[in-house]
Amino acid sequence: MTGQTIFFKNKPRVIAGYSIVGPKEAAGPLDPYFHKRLRKDDFGQKSYEKAECKLHMSAISGAIIAAGLAPKDVDVNIGGDLLNQIITSSFSARELDIPFVGMYSACSTFGQALIVGAALIDGGYISRAACSTSSHFSTAERQYRYPLELGTQMTPTSQWTVTGAGCTLLGKEGGNVCVESATVGKVVDFGVSDANNMGAAMAPAAAKTVLQHLKDTGRDVSYYDYIVTGDLGVYGSRLFLELLQSDGVNAAEKHKDCGEMIFDKKQRCPQGGSGAGCSSVVFNSYFLHQMRAGSVKRLLLVPTGALLSKLSSLQGETIPGIANAVSFAVEDVC
Repeated sequence: MTGQTIFFKNKPRVIAGYSIVGPKEAAGPLDPYFHKRLRKDDFGQKSYEKAECKLHMSAISGAIIAAGLAPKDVDVNIGGDLLNQIITSSFSARELDIPFVGMYSACSTFGQALIVGAALIDGGYISRAACSTSSHFSTAERQYRYPLELGTQMTPTSQWTVTGAGCTLLGKEGGNVCVESATVGKVVDFGVSDANNMGAAMAPAAAKTVLQHLKDTGRDVSYYDYIVTGDLGVYGSRLFLELLQSDGVNAAEKHKDCGEMIFDKKQRCPQGGSGAGCSSVVFNSYFLHQMRAGSVKRLLLVPTGALLSKLSSLQGETIPGIANAVSFAVEDVC
């Protein structure tokens, strides 16, 4: 490990990826790339929490089936979500009969899961890991902000929590996309206290992690085809680029944000999407497709998270941010 960055000697492979989204996400610009789309966001369940559990479980099962494997072939499921005590992930795990490691790092949980899964494989401890995250608009709203029945209007800086789940199945071999390295981020508090402006809270952590990754690896932004943040949204992405620029790094032409990409302006989500499922859904659909096709050779995925709770917001706490970076490459440049 150099600085905060792990260099994987055996370079774990992406065996399969799977994404499942709600109807609003399916109406967005990335629809052709999703593996499964829901007609209704309750997924035939009695509560939205149960619907999210089914989403999460479907993403894991979908990735395993796409790889031509069975649950018994997977050594561990590393998963997380946004609900109290990560009940979505743990309740899903009880149905799958796969050893489970629960993760929480808010909307950056997908990056954390990938880092742990890749490290376990690279170290020779396991052969395969299913790395999964999920979120649901209707569960996250009442978890972090207001009851749905209140009908609260979104502020100009608010993002729409993505209803969706994604799973990346990592392994020792198989697939033409590898995990090169990963940078573990630090918690950064920029003093933002508005729970409806999470992009501003997360952007400093994302910038700090990217700068650290470039320093540790000795790379320039030109090394990557894309530097992809998790869910900074429109405003947060602008701030992220400004913070990098203040340190002499111009990443504007390389940057994409999953939250910006998943919705379009017609969907009344001016700041874009957010949620633990945001980066996992977009990576396992659009970006993994582009890498397998060879149009993207190197990608730095930087899932971002706002480490708040409803209680901390009510007590006037500011919102710490976190970002973890994972570097992917296709086989011929691994």
